[in-house]
Amino acid sequence: MNIKVLIVEDDPMVAKFNRHYLEQVPGFEYAGWAATGDEARTMLEEQQVDLVLLDIYMPRVSGLQLLSALREQGSKVDIIVISAASDNASIRKALQNGAVDYLIKPFEFARFQAALSAYREDYKLMHKEHLSQEQLDKLLRHSLGTEEEKYAALPLPKGLAEGTLESIWSTINRLESPVFSTEDISSHAPISRISVRKYLAFLTEAGILEMELSYGAVGRPVYMYKVRPEGHELIRKYL
Repeated sequence: MNIKVLIVEDDPMVAKFNRHYLEQVPGFEYAGWAATGDEARTMLEEQQVDLVLLDIYMPRVSGLQLLSALREQGSKVDIIVISAASDNASIRKALQNGAVDYLIKPFEFARFQAALSAYREDYKLMHKEHLSQEQLDKLLRHSLGTEEEKYAALPLPKGLAEGTLESIWSTINRLESPVFSTEDISSHAPISRISVRKYLAFLTEAGILEMELSYGAVGRPVYMYKVRPEGHELIRKYL
């Protein structure tokens, strides 16, 4: 059975963007879109929803006000906040009211995918009649997991292949300079610049690389990349 998800977001383009991301993660079903807190409450009363992707900055009733009201009414629907609000007070209030995760806009697909994948696993555990201690520890985040679980491969976004990613990563590690461009990779690997750019964008979104603009002699900007300190650890999730 799929997890039914309601998107609560006042910006229709952002809501559409979130739905597009949602439909790329297996195990979830789009249940609708609410542009206001009042619409969200009505939809939650009329249909079964398991998870709400909740924005904070909305007219009339903010996401935090809606979350507080739902908890006061005894609603047990799970909440993942997706908002530009990055202040400590908003984050703390959301977590105190039971938000299971908090994504700060703008976010990358890799972070969105990780949030939903983790929630999906917790959802499965919480719907078991009995839990083992190991399952409970996992649910409570008390267990770091086995080495095999820790480095289990995550699925790549559609359009990316593990073999090509492995080739690009190998090329990155062979480069003499720690800072490199798309052209540096394509000149050392039999992969088009367009494809290389797509994979470098993914590695940046996943937090493996960091990117900055460099301006050449003629003033034309060039995207330069380098591996982040934690990049060698994070790449193991995908290879």
